[in-house]
Amino acid sequence: MQHGQWLSKQTEFAMFLVVRSIFWLTVAFMVIKPGFDFSTAANQTMAAGSQVVAQQIQSIECDTLQCVGGKAVISAALSSSPSVGSPMHESPAISPVPFPRPRPDWAG
Repeated sequence: MQHGQWLSKQTEFAMFLVVRSIFWLTVAFMVIKPGFDFSTAANQTMAAGSQVVAQQIQSIECDTLQCVGGKAVISAALSSSPSVGSPMHESPAISPVPFPRPRPDWAG
């Protein structure tokens, strides 16, 4: 009889794992829906964040030249920040056909 209880506990645990896995896979599918463009969402989020920061900076009252200069530097940095998806440097174009090295002059 105890062997049957152990088997039912094991089956119950396996079913719990299956149901839990199905639940989390469904939640993940609903959150990350097919066709979701992460780069566009990241760019929109960065633009919205930059706009909020710029508004907060503009609302600061400045009494000194140092404060005004700091606001100008931060505003310039916000307006010229690169997009999230672009690389820091451009990659060279890779040729689909390999070119041989040039022959040395002494080889004729």
